[in-house]
Amino acid sequence: MSDRVPPEIENWFAGRGWRVRRHQAEMLAASDAGRHALLVADTGAGKTLAGFLPTLAAFSPSRGNVPGEGIHTLYVSPLKALAHDVQRNLIAPIEEMGLPIRVETRSGDTPSDRKKRQRLKPPHVMLTTPESLSLLLSYPDSLTLFAGLKRIVIDEIHAFATGKRGDLLALALGRLQAISPGLKRAALSATLANPEGFREWLAPWGEIDAVDLVIGEPGAPAEVEILLPQEERVPWGGHAATWSIPQLYEEIKRNRTTLIFTNTRFLAEYIFQNLWDANEDTLPIGVHHGSLSTEARRKVEGAMARGELRALVATASLDLGIDWGDIDLVVQMGAPKGSSRLLQRIGRANHRLDQPSRAILVPGNRFEFLEATAAKEAVDEGQRDGEDFRPGGLDVLAQHVMACACAGPFDEDKLLAEVRSSLAYAWLSPADWERVLTFVATGGYALKAYDKFRRIVKDEGEAGHAVWRLAHPEHAARHRLNAGIIVDSEMLDVRFKNGRSLGKVEERFAASLSPGDTFQFAGINLEVERIKDMELTVRASSKAAIIPSYGGQRLPLTTHLADRVREMLIDRSGWARFPDDVREWLEVQDWRSSMPGPGTLLVESFPHGQKQYQVYYTFIGWNANQSLGMLVTKRMEDRGMMPLGFNANDYCLAVWSVKPVADPAPLLSPDILQDEFIEWVQNSHLLRRAFREVAVIGGLVERQHPGKKKTGKQVTFSTDLIYDVLRKYEPDHVLLEAAWADARTRMTDIGRLGDLLDRAASELVHVELDRVSPLAVPVMTLIGRERMPEGAADDELLLEAETLASAAMRVDDRIEDTDQ
Repeated sequence: MSDRVPPEIENWFAGRGWRVRRHQAEMLAASDAGRHALLVADTGAGKTLAGFLPTLAAFSPSRGNVPGEGIHTLYVSPLKALAHDVQRNLIAPIEEMGLPIRVETRSGDTPSDRKKRQRLKPPHVMLTTPESLSLLLSYPDSLTLFAGLKRIVIDEIHAFATGKRGDLLALALGRLQAISPGLKRAALSATLANPEGFREWLAPWGEIDAVDLVIGEPGAPAEVEILLPQEERVPWGGHAATWSIPQLYEEIKRNRTTLIFTNTRFLAEYIFQNLWDANEDTLPIGVHHGSLSTEARRKVEGAMARGELRALVATASLDLGIDWGDIDLVVQMGAPKGSSRLLQRIGRANHRLDQPSRAILVPGNRFEFLEATAAKEAVDEGQRDGEDFRPGGLDVLAQHVMACACAGPFDEDKLLAEVRSSLAYAWLSPADWERVLTFVATGGYALKAYDKFRRIVKDEGEAGHAVWRLAHPEHAARHRLNAGIIVDSEMLDVRFKNGRSLGKVEERFAASLSPGDTFQFAGINLEVERIKDMELTVRASSKAAIIPSYGGQRLPLTTHLADRVREMLIDRSGWARFPDDVREWLEVQDWRSSMPGPGTLLVESFPHGQKQYQVYYTFIGWNANQSLGMLVTKRMEDRGMMPLGFNANDYCLAVWSVKPVADPAPLLSPDILQDEFIEWVQNSHLLRRAFREVAVIGGLVERQHPGKKKTGKQVTFSTDLIYDVLRKYEPDHVLLEAAWADARTRMTDIGRLGDLLDRAASELVHVELDRVSPLAVPVMTLIGRERMPEGAADDELLLEAETLASAAMRVDDRIEDTDQ
C-alpha cells in the first residue's frame, strides 16, 4: 500500500526513523477510492496523522493538481484545547515536508477580527468544534465558504456523537454534504465498543456500507495494576482513597511526569491539597479542571507542554487526546466507571504505540476494588464499553433550523431532507418537522401573540414550495450570541424565608427536590418550602433528613462494568486472587446472606439502630439508584411504611424506615414509572431545570443580548414564566416534549431503572437478616457523610465502618442458630 503514499510524506517518515503504518495507508486508500472511513486505533498509533494523511497527500506536489485557495479540510474536535494541540503538532510536519498548507483554529477563544478574516481568506485546514462549525454555517457566505470542502475529520468521535453536541454535528454534516456533495467524512477514536453503530452515525443517510472500518495496528498492551494499602486492608467505605497519598507521592518521585485522574472537580482539589501537604520535596504539582479560569488552565497546560510539572491532578477536562510530552504514569483515583473511559485515560501515558502505557488504579472502598479489578480485566481483554445512541433532540434541531435561516432563505422540503440524512434525525416525521418549524416561527400556539418569539416567516416559493426566511435581520446577531449546546449548571442559594443564606447547592441536586422534602445541609435538617428564581427556600425541620447527601456531577457506572462485577461476585473460584480481607468479605456475605449475581435482584432487610433497613443491590449506577430512592420512599409513604431516608451509590440503594418491609416486590412494580415517577418529575424542579436547558438551546430564551448578558437568575425567571404558561395552555409544546425526554434519560437514567423494574418480578430474592450484611457496609457508611465535604468525611467514617463491619462479619450467631 505504500505506493499510494507520496514520496514527500514517506521521506518525512523515514527521516524520523518511522514507517507509514498500515492503518494510516488504509485511511489514504479509502480517501483515494472516494470512501468515508472510521478509524479505531490505540492511542499513540498516529490517529491524527492518519486522519490528515489524505489532506497532506492532496497538497503534495508529486501528485500534481495541488488544491487552490479555500477550505479543503475541516477538523472537528470536542475540546478547544485539543484543536490547539493538533495545530501545534500538525504545523511541524507540514513545514518539514514543505507543503503549501495554511492551518488555523476557530473556536470561542478566537479573536473576532481573525474570525472575520477567516471568512474572507479561509485557511486550507480549519480546526474547530461542533458549536463553532454551527455558527459558521449561520452566515450567508457559508454556501461559498464550504463549496469546495473536500474532507471533514472528526476526532475523538466517542466523546460526543451520542449526546446533544453529536446531534448538532450530525445536522452540520448534513448541511455540509448538501453544500459540497463530494465531501468525504472521516472519524477517529481509540475506544469504541460498537464500531458498527458509529459507522452508521457517520454515514450519509445511514448507509453503513459507504463507510470503511479501518482497525489500527495493535500497540503494546497497557500495564495496569491496582494499588492496595501496604497493610493489605482495602477500606470499607469512602471514595477519596486518601489512604494512598504516601504511596502515590513515592510514585510521583519515581516517575518523570504523573497524571492523576479524579472523577469530580471536588476530588481533584481535595487530592491535590493532600498531595501538596505531603510534598516535602516541593515538587512542581498542578491541578486542572473545568471550574478553573481559562488563564489558570492555560498556565497549567503550558507547563505540561514544556515538561515542567512532575504531577498533575485532573478531571475529564484532560481525558482526550492532548499530546503533552512524556507522561510516564497515569493514576485513576477511585472507581474507573467504564473500561473505555479507563483506556482513554491510560492512553495519556507513553504516547507511543510501541511502548506500553502504565497505569495504577486506586480504589476507595471494597466495591471500588471489585470495579477496578473488572476494569483492569476488561482492558487486558480489549473489551470496550460506551453509551447507546438515542434519537436527536428537538431543541438542537430548532437551533439548527434558526442557523440555516440566518444563512439565507431555505426550502422547507430540501432542509427536511438534509436533516433526515443523519441517523440522529432519520426518525423525524413530517408532523414533527412541522411542529419544530412552527415553534421557530412563532414560539408555539401559546406564545404566537408575542412578537419577540416571531423569528422566521414563510413565503410561497416556486412550484408551491414553502420557503422560510428571517422575520428581521437582527435575529441573526441574536442567534449567534446565544447559540450553543452546553448550558452550565447553576448554583442555587439555600435561604431561610427571612433571607438568611446558608450557602449554595448545585442545581442538579436541587432539581430532585419537591416542597416538603427534607435534606441535611450545614449540619441542619431542612425542609424545602419552595424552589424559585435560583433560590431554595427552606426552614429548619425536626423531621429526619430523608435525602441524606448531595454531590456534583457523577460519572455513571457502565452496564458492561456492572455486569462484570456481578459475574465476579458469583465466581467463587476467582475470589482466591483477591486480597485476604476482600475474599473474607465475600465469603461471609455468601454464607450469611446471598450474592447479587447476574439475573438476581437481591434485597436485604435488617434492623440497625432502632431503624429498619432495606438494601437493594441494583448495579444500575448512582443516578438511577437516586431516582429509585425517590420513588420507593414516596410509595412507602403513601402506604404508611414511614420511610425516614435513603442513600445510593453505583451498586445499591439503602432505604430506612420506622416499619419493616415484609415484601419489597410491590415497591418495585413497573407501574411506579407511570404513577410516582410522573408525579415526582412534575412536582420537583427536575422538569423546570430540563425545560430551561432546552429553552436556551432551542433559542426560546436568550442568555445574552447585544452588549449585555443575563444572569442565571434572569434566565431562570424567564423560563419559569414560560414553563408555567406552556404547562397550562400548551402541554404538548415541542420544548416540553424535549424537556421530558431529557428528564427521562439524562437526569434520571429512566432507561436503566425501567429495565430493572421490568426484571424485578422474576429476579427478586428477598433475604431477611438479624443485622447488617457485609455487602451493605459500604453504602451504610455513606449515610451521614453530607455533614462534611466528600473525602474529609472518610476518616470520620472509619470508626462507624469498623463498628458496622464487626457486626456484619461476625459468624458465631449463625453457627449457634444452625446448631439448634
